[in-house]
Amino acid sequence: MNTISQGRFALLFLLAVALCSQAFAVTSTTTHRVRRTTRRRHIGNILYHPMFRPTHESLLRQNEEIDRLELPRIQDDAELEELKASGELVPIRESLALRFDPRLDPSRRYCRPWTADFVKDLSEAYYNEFHTSIQVNSAVRTAQGQKNLRRHNRNAAPESGETGSSHLAGITVDIQRRGLSREQIQFVELYLLALNNQGLVEPEEERHEWVFHIMVSDRYEGWRALNVPPAQAQPEQSASVPAAEVQPASLVAQQP
Repeated sequence: MNTISQGRFALLFLLAVALCSQAFAVTSTTTHRVRRTTRRRHIGNILYHPMFRPTHESLLRQNEEIDRLELPRIQDDAELEELKASGELVPIRESLALRFDPRLDPSRRYCRPWTADFVKDLSEAYYNEFHTSIQVNSAVRTAQGQKNLRRHNRNAAPESGETGSSHLAGITVDIQRRGLSREQIQFVELYLLALNNQGLVEPEEERHEWVFHIMVSDRYEGWRALNVPPAQAQPEQSASVPAAEVQPASLVAQQP
């Protein structure tokens, strides 16, 4: 082999080594990324064991309730403001027991009266148990707002149809689930279970947004009149809130 051939061979050998090294580096980096993604998904699966998984059937039930009540799906801000002015939508009241996600527009901190009562009762029961507040992340929405939401959240319900978002009727709220302890999550789940068994709420525990999505039936008003003590604690007036006299689960047990 002459000197020129030896030089070409050496050059080709070095190029081959360099290419192999790059390929190994890419493969190694990709492998690490896949492992990290898999690990995160595994951790998420461990943490996500909800009592109320989101289902197609649940969306159908929520829309059936809206149709039963003959409520409109709010289309735009003008219709939203009309419902506020007529008192068909009422504000959710902030208190020591209840706070809002600061990103939630104040004009969207409204819902139907019976849903507002439910949020108040849940927040007070939660405050009595853990001496901290729950957070409302979402309440009433418009069809236009829901359409905009779907542009960056592929898991959001559509703005129309038989599985449309029940937020558009003002009967649904989203309560923050992220950051709660296992004990706190279980408390909310059992609270909702007692009401769900009586057809008063239709809850879902959303995974991607980590919230309790809770649709409230107008039947809650009649149940509340019979079961919630009239002189309930008012956390907005005092930081010291007496323990709740009765929780929904115990009320269910007392019924014949």
